[in-house]
Amino acid sequence: MRKIAAVSAVAVALLANGLVGTAVAAPAPAPAPAPANAGAAQPMSLYAPSALVLTIEPGTGDQQNAVQRAVTLSCAPKPSGTHPTPAAACAELKRAQGDFTVLVAPGAPRLCNKLWNPVTVRADGVWEGKHVTHVQTYGNSCMKDAGSEAVFNF
Repeated sequence: MRKIAAVSAVAVALLANGLVGTAVAAPAPAPAPAPANAGAAQPMSLYAPSALVLTIEPGTGDQQNAVQRAVTLSCAPKPSGTHPTPAAACAELKRAQGDFTVLVAPGAPRLCNKLWNPVTVRADGVWEGKHVTHVQTYGNSCMKDAGSEAVFNF
């Protein structure tokens, strides 16, 4: 049931932000002569797709907790989405080469208390043409904020 809700949330977020949609075709002009390699697949874009749904939920991720916050992030051809700082988040992911496990906020180490109030972050979608799924639980929101400068700070 949780998987269905998560997939539905991803689909709704992508549709709402124009990352996925439907098209209505207008009448096509007269067809042009086909080039010699007409059977070869042609790329639709110069950029590999990079569109993610990022979520934050309370708890360790194995409970049936509702998503606390969710944003979309698209990095190609230009940063966009409902993320509050899409350019910074995309730049951070590019530096990490899309590897969420190496995201670390720069600067001096952040001092966080050891209060156990777990927060789970998720990233689902496509990064540079490859499907990605990342789930990570932090001890509390301070530790989550220390783990990334921009990607999961929303």
